[in-house]
Amino acid sequence: MDEEIASAAARQGQWKHQYKALSLLAFQSFGVVYGDLSTSPLYVFKSAMSGNLHNYEDETTIFGLLSLIFWTLTLVPLLKYVIIVLAADDNGEGGTFALYSLLCRHAKLSLLPNQQAADEELSTYYQPGTDRAAVSSPFKRFLEKHKKLRTCLLLFVLFGACMVIGDGVLTPTISVLSALSGLQDPGTGGLGNGWVVFIACVVLVGLFALQHRGTHRVAFMFAPIVVLWLLSIGIIGLYNIIHWNPRICLALSPHYIVKFFKTTGKDGWIALGGILLAVTGTEAMFADLGHFTAASIRLAFVGVIYPCLVLQYMGQAAYLSKNMSDVHESFYLSIPRTVFWPMFVLASLAAIVGSQAIISATFSIVKQCLSLGCFPRVKVVHTSRWIYGQIYIPEINWILMVLCLAVTIGFRDVTVIGNAYGLACITVMFITTWLMALIIIFVWQKNILLALLFLLFFGAIEGAYLSSSFIKVPQGGWTSIAFAFVFMFIMYVWHYGTRRKYLFDLQNKVSMKWILTLGPSLGIMRVPGIGLIYTELVTGVPAIFSHFVTNLPAFHQVLVFVCVKSVPVPYVPAEERYLIGRIGPRQYRMYRCIVRYGYKDVQKDDENFENHLVMSIAKFIQMEAEEAASSGSYESSNEGRMAVIHTTDAAGTGLIMRDSNDSAAGTSLTRSSKSETLQSLQSIYEQESGGISRRRVRFQLEQEEQINPQVRDELSDLLEAKEAGVAYIIGHSYVKARKNSNLFKSFAINYAYSFLRKNCRGPSVTLHIPHISLIEVGMIYYV
Repeated sequence: MDEEIASAAARQGQWKHQYKALSLLAFQSFGVVYGDLSTSPLYVFKSAMSGNLHNYEDETTIFGLLSLIFWTLTLVPLLKYVIIVLAADDNGEGGTFALYSLLCRHAKLSLLPNQQAADEELSTYYQPGTDRAAVSSPFKRFLEKHKKLRTCLLLFVLFGACMVIGDGVLTPTISVLSALSGLQDPGTGGLGNGWVVFIACVVLVGLFALQHRGTHRVAFMFAPIVVLWLLSIGIIGLYNIIHWNPRICLALSPHYIVKFFKTTGKDGWIALGGILLAVTGTEAMFADLGHFTAASIRLAFVGVIYPCLVLQYMGQAAYLSKNMSDVHESFYLSIPRTVFWPMFVLASLAAIVGSQAIISATFSIVKQCLSLGCFPRVKVVHTSRWIYGQIYIPEINWILMVLCLAVTIGFRDVTVIGNAYGLACITVMFITTWLMALIIIFVWQKNILLALLFLLFFGAIEGAYLSSSFIKVPQGGWTSIAFAFVFMFIMYVWHYGTRRKYLFDLQNKVSMKWILTLGPSLGIMRVPGIGLIYTELVTGVPAIFSHFVTNLPAFHQVLVFVCVKSVPVPYVPAEERYLIGRIGPRQYRMYRCIVRYGYKDVQKDDENFENHLVMSIAKFIQMEAEEAASSGSYESSNEGRMAVIHTTDAAGTGLIMRDSNDSAAGTSLTRSSKSETLQSLQSIYEQESGGISRRRVRFQLEQEEQINPQVRDELSDLLEAKEAGVAYIIGHSYVKARKNSNLFKSFAINYAYSFLRKNCRGPSVTLHIPHISLIEVGMIYYV
């Protein structure tokens, strides 16, 4: 009996702990996820009534508008996203790229050329419970067979990503401008539109200027601001319902939607573009899933967001039903005068929070595009040492700021900006609906009829809003399309050029027969040290190697071909990151190392990379020797075989690792061949790099007699090379189109791709290669 009581108490304590953690996550999600969605009441009714709908200023029209807003909130954010889409996470990650990543893994739809069968063995590759041996459907085989369809899917996803980047321009603009429009209220002195635009520009400049400090420094303020804002607008909405028109509750019936369209006709359909703004920011619930959990986002939406927004929209509608002339500034005019200024301050702070959230999301989207080879190399700064994934991209930050200021000064009108904003948001939602239909078929492995039902139901709703938004393209909607096409052109040209360059490497790789004819010395002098040759190839030897051998008479005694590649998973566990293999016979001392990262992984300047590499190769040598001993032939070498190597410790390597200044280290196996001049240059370089010195370690062989003599010799050569120093060899490539290329290809490669390569970060900087040890080899690629 006592054991049962104790067990029940333990379960209750565990449940309380889980509930507390869930509540905390739900509270934190307000500041990151819902800043944009919660500020929509600032401009929805104004935008919806901005067109010809002002000719229908009566109670029936207001009731119809409210009914449309209520059912849109219910069907799109609540039913589609909270109940269905949040379940389609990629190992806890959400967003357009997460859906694309899932599809690429469950159906061979990826255009990334360097994927391997070993990638499918990653623990994060398949979702738990997925049947890997599922029967391939005719539809799946059809998509996998046609490369043009896979290219269209990539373009579809890139277009959605570009629309999100467009949101990064339009959300801060419309949110800040709408919040500050309260200064035009005649009851408060009424500033002119020019002054409001000027103040908005100052706020935007300040917002973008503070991005480099990282959102985590002010994150503790975000959630309380949004919660206070939501509770305030909910209470004010309830007050307006009781004070102005309690009959507004009848408008929740869809009957008023039918009456609305019967009365307004085409003008009502065009007004859908304004009503759409009520659900802008919904995509953030799915896109920001990686920072929280699906349960916490659902709890926050159902418990606070949804009821407060519904009350606020009902309150505004109740006020407008009795004050139709105030529709131009319905939010601020519906606020009781006694709380106007506190609400103005709250609205301004909430607008800044909402802007901050979409700016951070834009950085994340660009980072994901960069990881998948769809964006030029830019500087990625990790702003938090403790919070994983918080980043800042200076180039994108300043581009967004300039575009925000241009839109604010150029349009000066919330309604016109709202037309562009609504089009960007509904396009992303529409793309998500199509991708979700494919997820239902390929990932969830449900009947294709269920996917068609999902597509037809939500596609019809979003298609109606999308068609209405396209009508407003001449009235500002063209802005989001222009932004999307510019960013999409950049992304696709970069992806196309990168893929063509990889295919050139693949077609011109050095044959193993040629390497074997050179002999163990490769036909040149092998000098002390490790040479790390960076390549994008995951198999074979790149052409840069033969180019180097032809032009220089010496190479390092140990050669490692290093490939840093992205895998279509959000994260690669550290213990599965390194793949090690051998190239050629053992006496050649040539290895391959593939370092794998997911699209959400942080590629930090790993000061222990060289040490991890040495340990990984040592483990591979030991593992290979054990397998060879079991087969009875050490001389056999399985060329092309790659093994996953754990780098967490030195166990199983046959090595002992100590700090080089450790007195217990004793004498090393070999003496460093670095001259005093080179060591002094190294110290000068470290001083110029901000005084950051890498951890100096020294390896020794374990004194075990049972180690195979050939293994001991190979490990000795490896340690001797490590002590002599590491050189990083990378290609400085010039990519040109072949002379017989068509006009589009020539322009894309010779001008667009070449311009992007010249103005983005170099690969040596992106890979964190120390300049003191860098060797660049020039080579022309005719693609």
